[in-house]
Amino acid sequence: MSELTWLGHSTVVIEVDGTRLVTDPVLRSRIWHLRRAAPVDHGALGALDGILVSHAHLDHLDLGSLGRLDRRLPIVVPVGLGRVVRRRGFDRVLETRAGEELEFGAVRVRATHAEHDGRRRPFAPRTDSLGFVVTGSSSVYFAGDTDLFDGMRELAPLDAALLPVAGWGPTLPPGHLDPTGAAEALRLLRPRVAVPIHWGTFRTPFARDQGTGPAQAFVEAAARVAPEVDVRVVGIGETIALEAARP
Repeated sequence: MSELTWLGHSTVVIEVDGTRLVTDPVLRSRIWHLRRAAPVDHGALGALDGILVSHAHLDHLDLGSLGRLDRRLPIVVPVGLGRVVRRRGFDRVLETRAGEELEFGAVRVRATHAEHDGRRRPFAPRTDSLGFVVTGSSSVYFAGDTDLFDGMRELAPLDAALLPVAGWGPTLPPGHLDPTGAAEALRLLRPRVAVPIHWGTFRTPFARDQGTGPAQAFVEAAARVAPEVDVRVVGIGETIALEAARP
């Protein structure tokens, strides 16, 4: 059995064959100047088997949120970020590069390239950004933050793709997918199911609520360029089940 539970922004609980992993856990109501539109149901995390962190940006690697998790859990981070999370009491830290594979319970996790400047602050040392493919009886790709890159073709086909489609501000800098770019990614990734993430969760003070606009724009763009993909827009805290893997 495989299930996906979106907890807002880039935080997704991926369960494949009984193994539960959480991506980029950001669980607090306020991160830096960003404020959360809806609270997190911490019960939705369940009993976890590992943590996957895609890059160092504050809205993906939130130390306050990590402090709410079991520090005995293994945590995967890009090379260069190990010291940051060890200072929070995690000792099973797996610094990883794109192309490397790890095993968690019944699944394999392969780190992938992400086309994104993931340094923690503007003048901090550059560290890689990653995506992850979780593979067991189903294959699930979590893109992290990324722009389109040709290597996406090598990840195909997939059972599910979790793709960022927006952000928390009115514009997106380079290194991000907007709804149109995420739809183009479907041509490369060829997933059976696509779930838009990284939208509708955080906003700056006094910013206008975009509602479901980014997700619906992705639905419309995907229908034009990849009509064979089953696009599922889920609400924060909602769980969807995946069918069995491709034969």
